[in-house]
Amino acid sequence: MRHTPHFLMTDVDEVRRLVRENPWATIVSHTDAGIVASHYPFLLETPGPDDDPDAVVLVSHVGRPDERAHELGQHQVLVIVQGPHGYVSPGWYPPDQFVPTWNHVTAHCWGTPEILSDDENLRVLGELVDHFEQAMPSPVSLDVDIDTAARVAKGTVGIRLRVTRFDARAKLSQNKAPEVIDTIIAGLRGDGPYASPALAAEMERVRPDGSDDHDGRDDQDGQEAR
Repeated sequence: MRHTPHFLMTDVDEVRRLVRENPWATIVSHTDAGIVASHYPFLLETPGPDDDPDAVVLVSHVGRPDERAHELGQHQVLVIVQGPHGYVSPGWYPPDQFVPTWNHVTAHCWGTPEILSDDENLRVLGELVDHFEQAMPSPVSLDVDIDTAARVAKGTVGIRLRVTRFDARAKLSQNKAPEVIDTIIAGLRGDGPYASPALAAEMERVRPDGSDDHDGRDDQDGQEAR
């Protein structure tokens, strides 16, 4: 991501929240055959007794033969977590500000995946199903037929990723004056073509209290930060 220090998200709990609320992520690997990308759901796992309590630990699975395509376990991979994002129209700015932008909350997480045993993989798959089924009126569990679930699980490879470093951004118009931020949030909460209540909620989370000196200017090069 572009180096934008004023939009950096360094709080580990905020990165965990981003994963928790946006579990569909992209795995990117630089392999001997070239760059490979796949998309899978991830869950947060509680750090183990030997881990830093502030560690970010992710678990997921890939469908065979993606584990070979990514050369999983042989090198570092990048997992990209994308939160709410959307177009910000200059129609929500004062007349003298006409450069649009794209607001987003994004985390890049690096680490070398650990391949899970068959038993661990089945457990993680069960937790994944339970995680999403809890919102259903009549949740379904893999426990209804664990033998069949175990056979199906053999078509997948479970992974655990202890994140060794992350680079996260919450680019949410923090460089705008408070009254402009209010107008953007109102636009995102409206019914127009670029409405995005989720993005509006993220902006509200980081809304300045008005004490900073906002002059409504963009970056010094005259362009919106990406």
